[in-house]
Amino acid sequence: MKQKVENEMKGKRGVRAMFLIIVGCFFLLLSMLISITLGAATIPLSTVVDALLHFEADNLQHLMVVDLRLPRVISAALVGSALAVAGAVMQGMTRNPLADSGLMGLNSGAALAIAVCLAYGTNVSYNQIIISSFIGAAIGALAVYAISNLVPGGNKPMKLVLAGAAVSTFLVAMSQAIAIGNKMSQNLNFWTMGSVSGNSWNQLRVSVPVIIGGLIIAIVLSRKISILNMGEEVALGLGVKLSFVKTAGTIVVVLLAGTSVALAGSITFVGMLIPHFARFLVGPDYRLIIPLSAVMGGFLLVIADIGAKTLSAPSEIPIGALISLIGVPVFLYFARRQKGEL
Repeated sequence: MKQKVENEMKGKRGVRAMFLIIVGCFFLLLSMLISITLGAATIPLSTVVDALLHFEADNLQHLMVVDLRLPRVISAALVGSALAVAGAVMQGMTRNPLADSGLMGLNSGAALAIAVCLAYGTNVSYNQIIISSFIGAAIGALAVYAISNLVPGGNKPMKLVLAGAAVSTFLVAMSQAIAIGNKMSQNLNFWTMGSVSGNSWNQLRVSVPVIIGGLIIAIVLSRKISILNMGEEVALGLGVKLSFVKTAGTIVVVLLAGTSVALAGSITFVGMLIPHFARFLVGPDYRLIIPLSAVMGGFLLVIADIGAKTLSAPSEIPIGALISLIGVPVFLYFARRQKGEL
C-alpha cells in the first residue's frame, strides 16, 4: 500500500514537473522576445518578429535585433540555465543546501584565470578564454574543498561556505591586483560584476555546444544524483559507482560554471536559489529538479537582464548586483538554518 501511494505521488510530481517545464518554456520565450524589444532604443515587437522571420540586411533595426540583442538574450538564457543546473548538481552531490558555483570558488577562480589570460596573453582568442576559465574554475573548487577539509568541525556545509568565502575573496583580490598592474581594471569589471552585454555570435558558437552538452550530461546523471543525495551508504547499497558519479558531476559543474563566467562574468546565487525553488515545486527527485532548474534559471537571468537595461536607463546595472539583491536574503535564511549544527 505504501509503495502504491509513493508511486502515485511520483506520478503526480512528474505530471506537475512536465506542466511547469512547458509553462516555464513559454514564459522564457516570451521574456526573451520582450527583452529584445527593450534597450537604448525600443523596437516594436512586430519588427522583432519580422527580423527573426524575414531578415533584411539593409534594415538597421533588423541588424540591431539579430546582431546585438538576440545574442545577448540567448547568452542570458544559457548562462541562467547553466548556473542553475550547476548549482543543482552541486547540491545533489554534496547534500549542501548552500552550494553555488559563486560561493564555492568556481566563479572567482575562472575570473582570475581569465584575468591572467588577458593580461599576459597575446592575441588571445575566445577559445583560450574558455579553456582558461575551465582551468580556473577547477582550481578554485579544489582549493575550497581542500581548505574545508582542513578545518575541524562536523558542519560540512558551513565549512564549505566559509572556505568558499575565503578563497573567493583571495582570488578576487588577485584578479584586481593583476588588473590594476596591467591597467585593465575597467575591463575586469565585466568579469567581476556580471553582464551579458556585448556578446556576439562568435562567442555563442563556442559556448552553446559546451553548455548544451553539460545540461544533457547533467540530465543523464540526474537519477544517480538523486540516489547519491540520499547518502553515500544508500548509494553504495543500490550499486551506484560513487567515484564515477562524483567525477562526472564535477566535470559538468566545471564546464557549466566555467563557460558561464567566460560568457557573462561572475554571477552568484543563481545556482543556490533556483534548485531550492524547483525542489519546493516538484520534490526531491533530481530527474525533475534539473530540467526545471534549467528553465527557471534561464527565465530568471533574462528577467534580470531586462532590469539591468531598464531600471537605470540609459546606463546599465550589472546583472550580478540585481541577482544578489534576491540571493543574499535567501542565503542568510539557509545559513541560519545551518546554525543549529555548528
